Amino acid sequence: VQLQASGGGLVQAGGSLRLSCAASALTFSSYAMAWFRQAAGKEREFVAAINWNGGITNYADSVKGRFTISRDNAKNTVYLQMNSLKPEDTAVYYCARSLRAGADYTGFREYNYWGQGTQVTVSS
Repeated sequence: VQLQASGGGLVQAGGSLRLSCAASALTFSSYAMAWFRQAAGKEREFVAAINWNGGITNYADSVKGRFTISRDNAKNTVYLQMNSLKPEDTAVYYCARSLRAGADYTGFREYNYWGQGTQVTVSS
């Protein structure tokens, strides 16, 4: 499975961005997907996850109400809509495929395939 993330960029505080992550191979639709982020000098942190069919989502408290994760299994793609962006959202964002079908898992060790990352920079 290969994951290709895109959609990052520079945006002013209060703005929006939509990240996409396209997956190859046929096993995409059987597994949960997630977004993590890593700011400079900090550990990678969980942002959001979605279960295998898109019916259940899970968010970090820091992004709840501002970010929305979704997926299109027909296109093998997962999305992260980010609204009301804040300077503290600045990070490299990674998409990842879970070892499991559920969206409950927030630890990075629960994910075995990772995209290359896309930079999101929010200016104040």
